[in-house]
Amino acid sequence: MKIKPTITVADNGNLQIHIPMLIRRMRGRKTVIAPQALDGEIAGAQEPVQSAILQALARAFSWADILESGQIKSISELARTLDVDGSYVARILKLTTLAPDIVEALINGEEPNGLSLAKLTQTFPEDWAEQRRQFGFVTD
Repeated sequence: MKIKPTITVADNGNLQIHIPMLIRRMRGRKTVIAPQALDGEIAGAQEPVQSAILQALARAFSWADILESGQIKSISELARTLDVDGSYVARILKLTTLAPDIVEALINGEEPNGLSLAKLTQTFPEDWAEQRRQFGFVTD
């Protein structure tokens, strides 16, 4: 059985994204092990190497859950808690507004050539069709 990410729409209209992953400490650092490694598709891999995009998506949805649950009241409070810059937290959180099919493609490692976390965290449109065009997910 393959472990796959799922995207569902909750009763209130919010998207719920479930990304199965493990977080392991290796050499003093936390490493995210994504679905491909959980399924054993990376044969003989010593240490799973995950992209910055996948880690940022995991952070974004985790942080959004913390904020939505009320555990932490604001982005600035979250940034202080994490000991990171508030603008970084805001840029990463913006990833939760990406079109669901873009998120799914990123999780599956199907991003267009040249797409980087730096490009994803720049300003992008709210309209999903425009996002697809801007990031190269549309083949005209």
